[in-house]
Amino acid sequence: MKIGKLENSVLEELILKKFTPMRAESKTQPRIGEDCAVLDIGDDFVALSSDPITSVGTESLGRLSVYVNCNDAVCSGADPVGLMVTLLVPPSATENDIDRIANDLAAAARRCNVDILGGHTEITDAVTRPITSTTVIARAARNKALMGAQSGDSIIMTKSAGLEGTGIIAAALVEPSMREICEYCFDNLSVVQEARIAVDCGAHALHDVTEGGILGAVWELATCANLGATIDVNAIEVLPQTQQLCDRLGLDPLRLIGSGSLLIACANPEAMLKRLQKADIPARKIGVLHEGDICDLDGKPIAPPESDELYKLNLGK
Repeated sequence: MKIGKLENSVLEELILKKFTPMRAESKTQPRIGEDCAVLDIGDDFVALSSDPITSVGTESLGRLSVYVNCNDAVCSGADPVGLMVTLLVPPSATENDIDRIANDLAAAARRCNVDILGGHTEITDAVTRPITSTTVIARAARNKALMGAQSGDSIIMTKSAGLEGTGIIAAALVEPSMREICEYCFDNLSVVQEARIAVDCGAHALHDVTEGGILGAVWELATCANLGATIDVNAIEVLPQTQQLCDRLGLDPLRLIGSGSLLIACANPEAMLKRLQKADIPARKIGVLHEGDICDLDGKPIAPPESDELYKLNLGK
């Protein structure tokens, strides 16, 4: 099988269709494009999401574990409260490696104002390098639930495409000229700030860009809402360094893992862009949601996400 996420058709057939809700507390069920589960257990909702980090070294593993999971929570309109982190390290790891990961986790948690609540740490020969699997616990106020993307909504993206993939590739190349862009990418993977702004400004739906890149995220956003979309591919921001790395390695930057970029579905794009730009968050409108197909301006279909471009590379595996 291909490395990376299961193809959506396989995911649906082998896994998702087998689960049906049985508890009244469960307000959501697993489906394509849905990153958070929501439970009704009292005055507020509780949102939960889990993600592994498998593609980076010890230097940035903790940082990505925090940012990627908090991103999922804020994209459901919830406020991240804490994280449960499972850390698996191979026998070749050192105490310094574990110390570095823990320090990275702590620093990122402070930046996102979340607590590391617990988890599990284990040395195992089942892995060849350190990996984490993290669950975020978040609080969602009943009166702030996102209504879901609507036909006619504009699609706004923040920052640029392929940020996470650019950082991972730059780190793996271990070239002095790549150090600055690597740090820039990893320092900008959180979408907590822009998600909070978007919710406050009336966003109907949010979706963070992960595996499958910006085009995969567009497809997931539209599909989750049972809508189509028209995307201006030329409006998608790509950093020059991202484009250069992708050209060098034969990758598509629009299909490269892209944590750090947020998709916002909203009815008021001008007001949304003004608020984001006031907060110094780069953003631009890239398309619109509507009934029908998911395509570009020329009518070319945008395919669902498959194995991420990152997995075309060896990167020391």
